[in-house]
Amino acid sequence: MNINSLNMTNRILFTLILINSFCFGQTSDENSVKEVINSLFTAMKNTDSETVQALFTDQAILQTITKDGNAKTEDVKEFISSFSKFSKNDLDERIIFANISIDGDLASVFTPYSFYFKGKFSHCGANSFQLIRQNGRWKIHYLIDTRRKENCKEILK
Repeated sequence: MNINSLNMTNRILFTLILINSFCFGQTSDENSVKEVINSLFTAMKNTDSETVQALFTDQAILQTITKDGNAKTEDVKEFISSFSKFSKNDLDERIIFANISIDGDLASVFTPYSFYFKGKFSHCGANSFQLIRQNGRWKIHYLIDTRRKENCKEILK
């Protein structure tokens, strides 16, 4: 092998390693974001308000789109404390990760869902999450959802 072919081989190898590192970094971030969102719904199902609290930023915003198209803001602390009214497994929100976009410390996630209350289908809709990375950990900063009872596709376990 001459020096020119070695340089070309090294360049190709370096480029492949760089691309590979970038891809794995994205996958790692996506998995971390998914883990936070999955933890939210697991904690809801287990009525674990402490875990839910830890998943949100201190300034988190929680909203629902009403039937008339307005955004109704819900108090995050009331949302979290409401879990104490239910038994374990009463609240079961099943989601599908439809889209995850990440740019630095910002993640945007869209998840269609089916909600079951005490084992019975209740309603469906979609969640839109905005997460920010604080001190190396992803946290939910903004969550807005839709809710409806018609035109639903149930998400099975």
